[in-house]
Amino acid sequence: MMALIGTAISVAFFYSAGTVFLPAVTSGKDFFWELATLIDVMLLGHWIEARSVLGASRALEELVKIMPTIAHLFRDGEIVDVPVSQLKANDVVLVRPGEKVPSDGEVTDGESFVNEALLTGESKPVNKKVDAKVIGGAINGEGALNVMITRTGEETYVAQVIRLVGQAQESKSRTQDLANRAAALLFYVALVAGLTTYIVWFGLGQADFALERAVTVLVIACPHALGLAIPLVVALSTSITAKSGILIRDRRAFEMVKDMDAVVFDKTGTLTIGKFGVTDVVSYIPENELLELSSGVELNSEHIIATAIVEYARKNGVTAPNVSEFRAIPGLGTYGKVKGKEVYVGSLSLLGDLGIKTQNSEIAALQEQGKTVVFTVVDGKLAGAFGLSDMIRQESFEAVRELKRNNVKVYMLTGDSETVARSVSKELGIGDFFAQVLPDQKADKSETSPR
Repeated sequence: MMALIGTAISVAFFYSAGTVFLPAVTSGKDFFWELATLIDVMLLGHWIEARSVLGASRALEELVKIMPTIAHLFRDGEIVDVPVSQLKANDVVLVRPGEKVPSDGEVTDGESFVNEALLTGESKPVNKKVDAKVIGGAINGEGALNVMITRTGEETYVAQVIRLVGQAQESKSRTQDLANRAAALLFYVALVAGLTTYIVWFGLGQADFALERAVTVLVIACPHALGLAIPLVVALSTSITAKSGILIRDRRAFEMVKDMDAVVFDKTGTLTIGKFGVTDVVSYIPENELLELSSGVELNSEHIIATAIVEYARKNGVTAPNVSEFRAIPGLGTYGKVKGKEVYVGSLSLLGDLGIKTQNSEIAALQEQGKTVVFTVVDGKLAGAFGLSDMIRQESFEAVRELKRNNVKVYMLTGDSETVARSVSKELGIGDFFAQVLPDQKADKSETSPR
């Protein structure tokens, strides 16, 4: 297409310039108006096409923003702030609470919970101890970590994901390929027609008229309609689907969707909201009192679980009271005094340290579903528990049901554990799923048999 357009523009311009500056040599009508129109139409088509993929470009920019720019490097017994670009393999860096891991590596000292939801799809924070692998861009929790860098630059996990997104943006649809092949054929047809026109009229003794008609044939044969129509179709289709919450990054996949007989959904952010929240409450005291005491302690914590409990209490009209003597218990939970009562909020390990046992069937059911269970202890007695997980979108139930009604097989793919994946797929009525799959493995995993 570009070859024929380039040829038509060049021939039209030089011929038109000749009619203006060399009237003695070239006589006839100029094509400046047609030339400007042709260029404007093609530029408009390119602008529409570029605008249609802007959403994917912004997604790529957001991935780049994940990475921090400064790392705290251990050098000669001191901690020195250096640009992340200067890190090398085997360097040891300090990752403070709330900071992002600067690059892929392994924990050499410390323990903390790390939020990898944006990178792997794991909805709940992952406990990282010595020898555990961490991913650059993941957000550290409340503990400090010493991390030995293992991969930098283009070798890092995030760089690989960015590369995959970039490749998807460069994809062309079959319609565009067909248009280009048609334009290639038209190029030769137009070129032959133009030369034939010139030869015929030149043979009739009208040299100037022959050149003018040859240029006319090339300009008329130029496929400017293809240059505008194809990008316009792409823009309209991507715009319509975007309004329905669908971002198209691979145009070939969009064209093939009419023939699909199976759909593989990503879990986090697609079937689920992508936000860790309270889904179940087991209370041995009045529920409002449980929410009041628990949120009062958790209000002072920045942990994702604490935030979820405080938000759940707020949605239920409970205001978190003031807390005194608050302290965080690394790896276990939090403690504080609320309204004169000693309140602990934490994991099952915290109950073990406090010498409290629980054999409640409701709590056991939550654990079997793969949900994170957090316990509240008031004055030495178990007051209740919260079940937390990535919450399922209400529209997901309808989507799965409608696909199955149309005889389309539905699968789920997630970076979460197999227990969590089984629980979500069961609730949605999805029979098969892939669990513990990283984003750069998802395309290949979708072509294999699920569990």
